[in-house]
Amino acid sequence: MSLTQRLGIELPILQAPMAGVQGSALAIAVAEGGGLGALPCAMLTPQAMSDELDRIRAQTTGPLNVNFFCHLPPEPDSARDARWHQALAPYYAELGLDIDSVSSGAGRRPFDDQACDVLETFRPEVVSFHFGLPSPALLERVKAWGATVLSSATTVEEALWLEANGADAVIAQGLEAGGHRGMFLTEDLTTQVGTLALLPQVKAAVTLPVIAAGGIADARGVASALALGADAVQVGTAFLCCPEATTSPLHRRALQSDAARHTALTNLYTGRPARGIVTRLMRELGPISPLAPAFPLATAAIGPLRSAAEALGSGDFSPLWAGQNASGCREVPAAELLRELASEIS
Repeated sequence: MSLTQRLGIELPILQAPMAGVQGSALAIAVAEGGGLGALPCAMLTPQAMSDELDRIRAQTTGPLNVNFFCHLPPEPDSARDARWHQALAPYYAELGLDIDSVSSGAGRRPFDDQACDVLETFRPEVVSFHFGLPSPALLERVKAWGATVLSSATTVEEALWLEANGADAVIAQGLEAGGHRGMFLTEDLTTQVGTLALLPQVKAAVTLPVIAAGGIADARGVASALALGADAVQVGTAFLCCPEATTSPLHRRALQSDAARHTALTNLYTGRPARGIVTRLMRELGPISPLAPAFPLATAAIGPLRSAAEALGSGDFSPLWAGQNASGCREVPAAELLRELASEIS
């Protein structure tokens, strides 16, 4: 059985789950267009997740991918927080904000029993993970209702680990991909390689189906990844300007400007490497900084800066997530984009 048959989709194209810039509307549109729509849940409360899943089930009979993070919540570190606040203090002063009023908070939650309780009601066809896999007990609960389990690998070693620990398919996430790196066995960024280098190596190393992700933005990219052995592709950035996405106007303008040609991995916004358009914050503090608190605690102090600057029309402190190839990011309906992406599949 092919991966598309197993997933119950017409086209071998998965929409990447993109927390913060999409909800149920994009997932529905992609599912209705013949691809695999995705709902990112790392930033949703259990009630919000239930509400979104209700909307999806009411509007499409297509299969759904529900996505979660698998990070371990970090231990509080007051000394590191103090250094982080000191680094951000000049920006707070510039915007008339009080650095001492910053509240703590993670902003992103890992997959847990509470989330799984909600999922069991809806029994999504696909459940995917970033940063590895959940505990064996949670994974067993997910598989008990027949869900196909996907997870991201950024190295061959991670792909082999996923195969050995219960994943049903591997997403080979190349260095070009926007948003958070799925890396979980190492923090060494020198291990990260591009999609064209990673895909054939992962394909040769594992027996599982492999989904290519990173830098795929048009029909030629889709066809090339499939020609290199991918069983399907995952596309994210190209969907960011679709009307069904919740991407902010400021972010949309950046994606369609020359600024989108310069992206970098940064840990400043969340505490973990993620690719986005280079901003003032990234230029002035350096995209990767030892000052940033552990994931996802860096978010708390960035939030007030982002809100204040965006109110002035500035993206200086905004995480403008994007992959290295934003050329396919256009304001067209998701179903139309999906058809275009599939147009050169033989």
